[in-house]
Amino acid sequence: MSLDASPIRVAPLPADLAHLWLDPAVHTYITAMHYPRGSEAHRLPLWRDHIARPGWSAFGAFATLSALDSLRPTYSRLRVRAPLALSDREILVGVAYGYRGAPDQWWNRQLYSGLLQAGTRPADAREFMRDYFELTELHVHPAGQGRGVGQRLLTSLLSGRPESKVLLSTPEVQGEANRAWGLYRRLGFEDVLRHFTFAGDARPFAFLGRPLPLPDAGPPPR
Repeated sequence: MSLDASPIRVAPLPADLAHLWLDPAVHTYITAMHYPRGSEAHRLPLWRDHIARPGWSAFGAFATLSALDSLRPTYSRLRVRAPLALSDREILVGVAYGYRGAPDQWWNRQLYSGLLQAGTRPADAREFMRDYFELTELHVHPAGQGRGVGQRLLTSLLSGRPESKVLLSTPEVQGEANRAWGLYRRLGFEDVLRHFTFAGDARPFAFLGRPLPLPDAGPPPR
């Protein structure tokens, strides 16, 4: 089901209003990643922990439902409330967040280990990871995909960041043939480490990065 006719609003997701947006944001993440229902229970505590990390920031993408769509149960778990929502028909269809990377973080240690395994000298790996923003999550609900929402979320999130670079990890995809890879390549993200397997996840991942600030990427493709 698509929301092609609905305008999209991108706005910050304040930490002190997390009780309004966290459940629909995690539901968006679970749906976009095709994880089994029930995975939310394991992710919510982790997202709450991330909110407290230095340099944390988040943005959401909101769509306003038509009178007919507002009756569909498909969107019930995406609803948000005032003051975050502008109306009772506005739902969350995308989320992006991240924070300043630090050596005591699990993701940082995973990347550092991967760089060493790939032959990077420890001193060079530490210097590379000295000053970066970790793009932790960027997800768009299937109902809102294909409208440039991911690019708007990403550029909003990275605007004005003080770090020298942004790093992320994303699942490997044959031929890089999905929207996430297309977005990252279009915005100039380059390979940092490929085909890495995180502890506890059998899928191969790629680490990508680029300097900050982002250039003017122009309007998102439709």
